[in-house]
Amino acid sequence: MKSGAKLTEGKIVKSLINLALPIMGTSFIQMAYNMTDMIWIGRLGSSSVAAVGTAGFFTWLAMAFILIPKIGAEIGVSQSIGSNDKEQARCYARCSIQIAAVLALFYSIFLIVFRKNLIGFFGLGEEAVVDWAMGYLSIISLGMVFYFLNPVFTGIFNGYGDSRAPFWVNAAGLLTNIVLDPLLIFGLGPFPEMGVNGTAIATVISQVVAFTLFIYMIKIKTDLLVTMNIFRTPKIYRVKRIFTLGMPIALENGLFTIFTMIVARVVAQWGSAAIAVQKVGAQVEAISWMTSVGFSTALGAFTGQNYGAGKAHRITRGFFASMGMVSAVGAAATFAFVFWAEPIFKIFINEKEALLYGADYLRILGYSQILMCIEITASGAFNGIGKTLPPSIVGIVFTGMRVPFAMWAASKGFGLNAIWWIFSMTSIIKGIILFVWFIPQIKRGYGLGESEKGDLMEEAKKGIII
Repeated sequence: MKSGAKLTEGKIVKSLINLALPIMGTSFIQMAYNMTDMIWIGRLGSSSVAAVGTAGFFTWLAMAFILIPKIGAEIGVSQSIGSNDKEQARCYARCSIQIAAVLALFYSIFLIVFRKNLIGFFGLGEEAVVDWAMGYLSIISLGMVFYFLNPVFTGIFNGYGDSRAPFWVNAAGLLTNIVLDPLLIFGLGPFPEMGVNGTAIATVISQVVAFTLFIYMIKIKTDLLVTMNIFRTPKIYRVKRIFTLGMPIALENGLFTIFTMIVARVVAQWGSAAIAVQKVGAQVEAISWMTSVGFSTALGAFTGQNYGAGKAHRITRGFFASMGMVSAVGAAATFAFVFWAEPIFKIFINEKEALLYGADYLRILGYSQILMCIEITASGAFNGIGKTLPPSIVGIVFTGMRVPFAMWAASKGFGLNAIWWIFSMTSIIKGIILFVWFIPQIKRGYGLGESEKGDLMEEAKKGIII
């Protein structure tokens, strides 16, 4: 390995934190990507925001397909690196890239061919808004291959044990987007005014910049793609395993989007203030959620490498160390949401009705923060050992249960807070189930042999367990 972290050695907590922090940063950068576009487009008026928001739904939906090769790359590369099988890691990296490129091609063609029908589904009404949305979607579709490949490169680096490179690459892409947005949208300097199309072009260019930097980083920081023939026919069994690993998470992600949309329609019964509360509340909650995602991805890579290396004691200690750290994050979020709900929400919305709804939202969701963080992070542990189905089953079942329970609560007149309690309780249940479910994996699949006990004692003497 040229610069990837050897996660099978050294202090466990330090390894997890060093890996997790850049991943968190990358997640917040992706969030900033979307916010930057909305800030600049918002200056063109609500019609432009509606056009970009409507077309942007299909880039959100694309993530369900992207997760298939991304998760396959993270798990395949991390387990192969852990077992010191560089060629196997290279094969997983290549195969994941090929799958992402093919999926991107088909998805792009689908969006371009059916763009009129897809945008028409939302019934926007205004012809200008429909035209802007179709134009935006067409431009984004032309650069969809980069939108698919960049997360896969991120997955390759994460599995390799280097999460810093994706952070800096994505930061460069964000900076490009920030600079280009006003230039292309409003036509500053030598650039023509392109409005909605301008933000689409800026997004594609920023993705191309990130893609170029990823290629450069991979060449100088790893040797996974050196001498790789990207056009080499992949092995069927490896393609099948990548789909087996990634499909459950992709399905969960896609269904989560659908479930959220359905519940949003239920929430709409309480008016626009309730809808705004759900949108803003989700953004506030995303702070603890994204922090947990960082630890989840780090734990996945850590577990994957140690799984490949057969170091069961490090998997066990890494799991409990991660649970402790994210529990602290969740506890801090709980304290803030429960006791400072109104001041926090007031930062975003200061209207009386929305503020009342929003404070209730944060307080109620605050009680589930610890177990929500545990749920997300435990998913990473399952991913690391190649068992992506359990967390997906739990996520689909209990997130899906929000739909009928929300409809029932609304029909019985229990009020908006009942919806938030349903959100909170299902998160609590998911966290408990996944934590408890992973314990038998440790006891059944990772019993310590004599050699490992010796390793454990040796590391304890050196003070490098945690």
